[in-house]
Amino acid sequence: MSAASTRQATKSQLVDELRYASKIIKAGALLADTKSLFSHWDMSDSVQLNLNRLQRENLFGKASRARVQDIVGVFRQRYLTEEPVTRALVCLVTGRFPSIALDKILYFHTARADRLLFDVVINILGPQSERGLQEVNVVEIHRTLMRWVRGGHVTDKWSSDTARRVAQGLLSTLRDFGVLQGKVKKKLAPAYLPVEAFAYIAFYLKQHQPSGAKLVGLNDWKLFFLSTDAVERFLFDAHQHGLLDYHAAGTVTRLTFPAKQIDEYAYVLTQRVH
Repeated sequence: MSAASTRQATKSQLVDELRYASKIIKAGALLADTKSLFSHWDMSDSVQLNLNRLQRENLFGKASRARVQDIVGVFRQRYLTEEPVTRALVCLVTGRFPSIALDKILYFHTARADRLLFDVVINILGPQSERGLQEVNVVEIHRTLMRWVRGGHVTDKWSSDTARRVAQGLLSTLRDFGVLQGKVKKKLAPAYLPVEAFAYIAFYLKQHQPSGAKLVGLNDWKLFFLSTDAVERFLFDAHQHGLLDYHAAGTVTRLTFPAKQIDEYAYVLTQRVH
C-alpha cells in the first residue's frame, strides 16, 4: 500500500471512529451477563477460546444464535480489547468486589467504548446536571440525535424511528448503570461513586495520561458529573484510604499507585474491601 493510500485509510478509520453507531439498541447495560462472563473466564485461555467455550456452554441462555453474537460483539468492544483490563475485571468479579462499585467501573469502560453513550452523557446530561435539572426528556435526546444525524455523525443514515429507539436504548442503559432512575419517566440519579471505583478509574486514566495535573481535568470524569474540584477531593479521599498516593502543591502534582498494572491494582482493591 502506498503512503497516500495508507494516509487515506487512516483518515477513513478516524472518520468512522468519530461517527456514532446504533449498537446500543441491541445491547443495554448487560450487567448480569457481564458478571457471568467474567466469573466463568479462564485466564489461561485466549479471548477467542473463552468466547467459543462460553457460547458452546450456552452461558447466556439466549433464544437465538444471532442474539448471542450481538452480545459477544458488545463484550469484545467494551471489555476485551485490552488484556490487562480483561484480567482486572475477572479479578474484580471473582474477588467479590462490591457490586455498586463494580457497576460504576463497567459503566466507565462501556462509555469509553461507545462514543455515542459517552457524548450523550458529556454533552447533554452533564450540562443539564450543572443547571440542576433532574428530569430527562427522551424527546430532547431524540431531537439532539436527529441533529447529529443531519450533521453526518452516524455510521448509517438513521430514520427518525431509529433515532428514537437509540434514544430509548441509551436512557435504559444509563438507568441500568445507575446514572438515571425511573422506569418510564427518567431523571438523573443521585450522583454516587464509591472511592474504590474512583481509584480504579484514576489508575486506568493515568496509564493514558501520565500527568496528574492533566488527569484531574479529563472529560472522562464528567461521566460521573464530577467537577475538577470534586476530582481533587476524591483523590485526597482515596489517599486517606491508602488506595493511592496524591500530593498537590502549587503547580506540582504527584500521583502514584501501589501497583504497576491495572490487574495488579484490581487485586489490591479487592483485598482492601474485605
